[in-house]
Amino acid sequence: MISLHLGVEDLGRVRFALSPTWEAVTSLRTLSVGANLGVHGWWLRTVRPAVGQLDLRLLTAIVRPRGYLPDFLQPLPPRRAPSFEAGLALIAATDPELVATELAHLAQHRVAQEGPGRAARVELLQELVADPAAGLVRIVAELRRYWTVALAPYWPRVRALLEADLIYRLDQLAIGGVHQMLDTLHPLISIHGDTLRVVKYYDGHADLRQRGLLLIPCAFAWPDAIVRTADPQPALSYSPRGLGRLWETPRARRGSPLAGVIGRTRAVLLAQLDLPMTTTQLAAQFSLSAPTLNVHLKALQAAGLLTSHRDGRAVRYTRTDLGERLLTGTEVG
Repeated sequence: MISLHLGVEDLGRVRFALSPTWEAVTSLRTLSVGANLGVHGWWLRTVRPAVGQLDLRLLTAIVRPRGYLPDFLQPLPPRRAPSFEAGLALIAATDPELVATELAHLAQHRVAQEGPGRAARVELLQELVADPAAGLVRIVAELRRYWTVALAPYWPRVRALLEADLIYRLDQLAIGGVHQMLDTLHPLISIHGDTLRVVKYYDGHADLRQRGLLLIPCAFAWPDAIVRTADPQPALSYSPRGLGRLWETPRARRGSPLAGVIGRTRAVLLAQLDLPMTTTQLAAQFSLSAPTLNVHLKALQAAGLLTSHRDGRAVRYTRTDLGERLLTGTEVG
């Protein structure tokens, strides 16, 4: 159990961000131990043949299935939604001495080094520690190759899920305040007074010391919650809401009367919008062009089944009460 003490200043500095870099790094854990029939089963079955030409020996040596994860591989997002290349640039800018220190610690970490192939992994890590500047260049290059084949094709879908989660968390904040929002993040996370508790395989305590807390929804963190307490800011990564349907292909229920009335595509759209989503996010889910999708959305909105609101440059759609009742009636019937 890790206990994080939040003072008044910390509660006022809680913020959210997305990180494609964190997704790439944590997905390596999923790739190592994930089951083809698990939450990320479809992704694993699709990606495993594609990563065969990569240096998985290196990648799985620096990112172990359990235990210590080097902090330099998890740079703090400077903005709410930075690009993968921006995060990779932060990794590349890491002080080589820090890289050597963290990789040396990883080589000696009891939990991280469990499993077959330990001697070969430790030998590889020692090579990286001996010349950390060259090792860092090698790591960055391989992470870029990995992202290109394993995550980039699916990032729009993952990002849509993460952004929908952020909207839900902001709703929780508006309804019940910071404590309710923190207490509903993840089954392993709970708040008791001014202490945030995270269930882990080890015990620890950290005072946030007015540094605030960065919350990062991360699809591939599942089923774990990842805690970082190092300067300049502590961070906590958790699985986003709705993760179980990330890799599902949207489809209408077989024999759905609703699909017969408004059409299959519009029925599935209505079912998908239990959280506000943009046209771009929906297009990634449905593999439809934005103009085609807009025709369906406008028709549903004209019928009073959807409503929209502008969020910066984006327009988000969500079901109305009428749409909810119609959908619920379909499920019951």
